[in-house]
Amino acid sequence: MQTIINTNNAHETETTCLIASVYADQKLDDTAANIDAAMGGSLQKMITTGDIRTSLGKTTLIHQPHGLKAERLLIVGLGKADEMDAAKFNQACHAAGKVICEQALGSASSCLHHNGISTQSIEWNVRQSVIAIGHANYVYTATKKPKPEDPKVIGTLEVLVTAQSNEIKRAVAHAQAIVTGYTRARELGNLPPNICTPVYLAKQGQEIADKYANCSYEALNTEQMQALGMNALLGVARGSRNPPRLIILRYMGADKDQPPVVLVGKGITFDTGGISLKPGANMDQMKYDMCGAAGVIGTFEACAEMQLAINLVVLVAAAENMPDGDAYRPGDVIESMDGQTIEVLNTDAEGRMVLCDALTYAKRFEPAALIDIATLTGACVIALGHHASGLMSKSDELADELLDAGQEIIDRAWRMPIWDEYQSQLDTPFADMQNIGGMPAGSLTAGCFLSRFTKDQNWAHLDIAGSAWKWGTQEGATGRPVALLSQFLINRCK
Repeated sequence: MQTIINTNNAHETETTCLIASVYADQKLDDTAANIDAAMGGSLQKMITTGDIRTSLGKTTLIHQPHGLKAERLLIVGLGKADEMDAAKFNQACHAAGKVICEQALGSASSCLHHNGISTQSIEWNVRQSVIAIGHANYVYTATKKPKPEDPKVIGTLEVLVTAQSNEIKRAVAHAQAIVTGYTRARELGNLPPNICTPVYLAKQGQEIADKYANCSYEALNTEQMQALGMNALLGVARGSRNPPRLIILRYMGADKDQPPVVLVGKGITFDTGGISLKPGANMDQMKYDMCGAAGVIGTFEACAEMQLAINLVVLVAAAENMPDGDAYRPGDVIESMDGQTIEVLNTDAEGRMVLCDALTYAKRFEPAALIDIATLTGACVIALGHHASGLMSKSDELADELLDAGQEIIDRAWRMPIWDEYQSQLDTPFADMQNIGGMPAGSLTAGCFLSRFTKDQNWAHLDIAGSAWKWGTQEGATGRPVALLSQFLINRCK
């Protein structure tokens, strides 16, 4: 989606579709009032008669609106003015983007930011509206033939502003970069596992790094990881014919002496559960078990596109978990890269196995902040559903940074406890730890496991099992938490 800025008046704009918004219980804003005047008062009349729905997220598409130069007018309901907040504004803008995409209009002009959140700047309203519309502007076509009636992505989104400024231009540029990252993450998440293998993920990382002069790429193969003692990651990969990779992407946007932020993504490109085989129903959705990897790769691309004044390292622990004759077993004891031993009680707790070695490897970069992102536990979905990512950290400052970033860009997380009292659930007489802590507090003991490999780090863990895709639906990957992580990086540049 290409986003352009224009200072035309909305009611005088020639466009395939003009997008505006109205509240259910408030007079028309200046933009909507001008549209109404050009239409001879018919907009207000349709609102009064109920022909235009004003409840939050409800949309009404008017063809050939009298008095306007636009071919169509899309009115988005904002609900009650005193109930409006940033999340609801985001929802309304997303609804508009979805209609434009489903109607296969190809282009549109938006003035949704004119009627946005009064407590936020115009730049925030512009950026958030573009991000929301862009997020809705996604259609999967990689392995299917499009039909004439299928949705069509918006080629061009025109943002109508009263005056251009460097701040508006920056807001639009950041929004478009984040949409690019979102799109990359969604596409990687949705690809079938016979295409999106660890090697494919590595090639995608190289493709992105090659686009930017200040980016670099490296991928460690099995032999290189063996030399480093990455036995936990390699143990998970042993049962698959698709070889694993540790993907290393580096972005240098600041002085070389500035410590980088390091993001580590879980990249299990398909998860059968291994010897601890998952039930057959819905196993196809385990292609989404690499959404942590997709999220950090998308964030890397967004950061590089924005050319942020920060240094960033992205690590992707990419492997496939299969029940081959050489697969690791329940009861095995594996020595991790940092020398701690792990008793495997369940081979389906493989995400923490690949992450622990990647987190150990990350220490060589001396991170300013170390954050891992993973579709780690079904227990997190039970706890938080599909709206919030689970956040765990021993650092109040880092946790607050991530929470604030998610709130600012409406890609929210919720902090969960990671108290030492939970650590005892990982005790075993046969190793330094076991890889599961039992049924109680499954998300928290997974975080406790990872904390044992990050004791000297400014570390946080994001469990995106519920937010990265919606279980049991056909909606596919969401691309989260690209926006949260991108905003976190933007804030670190201020």
